[in-house]
Amino acid sequence: MKTSRRKFLQWSGIGALGAVVFSGCGIPEKELLVQSPALIPEDLVSGLEAWYATSCGQCAVGEGIIVRVIEGRAIKIEGNPDHPISRGKSSAQCQAGLQALYNPQRLAAPMKLRGARGSGDYEEISWEAALSEVAELLKGQAPASVVLLTEPLRGSLGMVARTFMEAYGGQHLGYEALEQTTLRVALKQVFGADQLPDFDIDHADFVLSFGSDFLSSWLSPVRFNRGYGEFRQGGNTRGALVQVESRFSMTAANADRWVYVRPGREGEVALSVAYVLLAEHSERLDPAAANILTRGRGAAALEAFRPEAVAASTGVSEEQIKELAKALAEHQRPLVIGGGSAGAGTNGLSNLEAIYALDSLLGVLGKSGGVLFSPGAPVDGLPAAPKVGSFADWQALADRMRGGGVKVALVHGANPVYGLPADLGFGDALGRAEVVVSFSSFMDETTALADYILPDHVYLEAWGDDIPEPGPGYQVVTFQQPVVKPLVNTAAFADSLLGLARRIGGKVDQAFPKTWATMKDVLRDTARKLQAQGRGSVQAASFDAFWNTVLQRGGWWDVNRKGATPGLSPIRLPASPVEPQFAGPGAGGFYLVPFASHSLGDGKGANLPWLQATPDPVTTATWQTWVEINSRPAEAMGIKVGDELEISSPRGVLRALAYPHPGVSPEVVCIPTGQGHTHYGDYEVGPDLYRIRVARDRGANVLSVVAPSQVDGTGALAWASTRVSVRKTGAFYRLPRLEGPVFADFRAVEEHVPLSTA
Repeated sequence: MKTSRRKFLQWSGIGALGAVVFSGCGIPEKELLVQSPALIPEDLVSGLEAWYATSCGQCAVGEGIIVRVIEGRAIKIEGNPDHPISRGKSSAQCQAGLQALYNPQRLAAPMKLRGARGSGDYEEISWEAALSEVAELLKGQAPASVVLLTEPLRGSLGMVARTFMEAYGGQHLGYEALEQTTLRVALKQVFGADQLPDFDIDHADFVLSFGSDFLSSWLSPVRFNRGYGEFRQGGNTRGALVQVESRFSMTAANADRWVYVRPGREGEVALSVAYVLLAEHSERLDPAAANILTRGRGAAALEAFRPEAVAASTGVSEEQIKELAKALAEHQRPLVIGGGSAGAGTNGLSNLEAIYALDSLLGVLGKSGGVLFSPGAPVDGLPAAPKVGSFADWQALADRMRGGGVKVALVHGANPVYGLPADLGFGDALGRAEVVVSFSSFMDETTALADYILPDHVYLEAWGDDIPEPGPGYQVVTFQQPVVKPLVNTAAFADSLLGLARRIGGKVDQAFPKTWATMKDVLRDTARKLQAQGRGSVQAASFDAFWNTVLQRGGWWDVNRKGATPGLSPIRLPASPVEPQFAGPGAGGFYLVPFASHSLGDGKGANLPWLQATPDPVTTATWQTWVEINSRPAEAMGIKVGDELEISSPRGVLRALAYPHPGVSPEVVCIPTGQGHTHYGDYEVGPDLYRIRVARDRGANVLSVVAPSQVDGTGALAWASTRVSVRKTGAFYRLPRLEGPVFADFRAVEEHVPLSTA
């Protein structure tokens, strides 16, 4: 059902009160709370519906959603048509949020380990006992021996977590599987930006993208897809897109041209394009930027990157490089973006700096259709960018744990035991901590090592907010309200931290205002500070009117408060190529290109059947891990669709199903992330004849065979710097995909069976 902005406003009650909402008069003092029981007989459902605006917690973007609720049950999620990021659109991850809410594997109450660690033998305890015991543990520790490991946190929850750990004196480390550390460092170096900027695809007329699969999984796909629609159809002319990437991704499939580049060579192509621009199209460039970037030498500074000099090493022809430069020069609003695999080699920082230097040369900073900079948080103390640890930080933490330097580990929203390279042995290191406390909603690989489990609400039951990153180029705060009452005996993570602070006492308790008893109190305090500014999309004379309106609209934003365009960076372009380094076999091997699953992401969505069944947009494969390999080497090796392949790297071996197709370079194999769980999604679905587990023991975890190399200058994981060998195991399985019949049973058969009768 398509939801327009007008319908949403009518359903949520704003349509009838629109004139009142913005004058701040006549709003009910108390917001509507859903009082229906969690379980209600089907024959009592009246059919009366309500729509609630909130924030999506399935993806780390901060986009707004609306949720249809009938008799206390959330039954449908759509994009919030009023929110600047989503504008009524949503992703597969957003839609599947309902299955997180009703998931049968939800941890339903606080638990304490009574058997051996990892045995799964827990006993249920009360919340009072759980918080009191954990608080006593924290009281008795040296603060430096305590770590808090979380997902990237922004907004009010980020503020609570940061305040707690700073007052306590421990370490707070954020976790991203395919981390954006290199991208952040590059943008800081080139633009001086502390937050990810907005790439204004909407108003560009030519986009040159290096490695960033922005239509599928990179940064903010919902916003970028909406912008891509405007880019293609919104103006007088149809925008042109060129994707330079080592994999034939969804973005490459939608591009006017896909240019294959050897992994790690994206920066050379960008610098070669810069050379042609300086040599043949200098009148189109920003002279000040050109002078700084080349030390006043112009094209001569990049002589080593002449198209004919880099064609052989990059795999991109001289003609293609010149065409890219010409296209950038001829269009009025060109935009260059880079990320993903382009920044995931050992020379990833150099690559991204070269890519984004093109935007400086073209003079598109701060302009429509170019790079727009974020203005920061509208409220002091509210983090607008998350605190994320690099791979080097996680290596250092693992070494501390093995050396006995970590006594207590608190974990929320992060699964590093699964997501970090197996060579790091993070699970073994975490097992050396004296006490592990998990605040997870589900039993994942990291939570399985916990001594205490204090389960968090699912986001549809919780209060919160977020600052979208990247944002739309102006200030936005997305508000999150519970759309249903908690279905089980869980507690919000922020409420648990506040409860621990009160029990620990001293400076930890004193760090928080006395009025902050729950996360809702924290959120209302943020809302009061926004109201006091008297600007933005919601303004009201009374706080109650302001509070109800921001909840109804799903947030607050000020289109007039934009980020300032920074001055020119003193960065200098390199005089010679920065060579990528690869671990693994040379001759006879393949470059391994992992990529974020369109539906499962880094694995967080693997426990949701809807996401397991969501087809990959390129291969249409579902429910399994597959290996994309070029048809020619596949034919030479006798590989057909569904053959089980053994992928070997210096760090391990995995098995996955073959998917040969001509859209893959003969030099690479590409494998999605997200599968290969040992604890997560441990429940069955399907008819009795074909009952299958959702995620446990399904597929393989590609990150387990990635070499633990680092991106030079950042400490980030160079997850695209591994080479592998490939061989058939002799086994065959049906690869479930929409190109043929989709089977729930993946048992091996002795010979190939036709997948269609056509």
